[in-house]
Amino acid sequence: MNFYGLLIGAATFLCIGAFHPLVIKAEYYLGVSCWWIFLLCGISSVVLSLIVTSTIPSIILGVIGFSCFWSILELFKQCERVAKGWFPANPNRKQNKK
Repeated sequence: MNFYGLLIGAATFLCIGAFHPLVIKAEYYLGVSCWWIFLLCGISSVVLSLIVTSTIPSIILGVIGFSCFWSILELFKQCERVAKGWFPANPNRKQNKK
């Protein structure tokens, strides 16, 4: 039996599950100005996925990299969700003070 598909599926599920609250927390504490962190992590993960010779770690690094790229878009969408009142804004962040 080949469990690679199950392993990759579970890793992808866990990655998506981890990035969802990560984006929410990043927007809350840092705002959208932290998008470049996701970009650097995504580029690093994708480059590492090209370098790693083992199949499963390479695929998982690719999934993490593209999850980072997708998180950049979600970070800006999260900002819109906060503006609509769907999520709380951080009152202590300088961007929110008037």
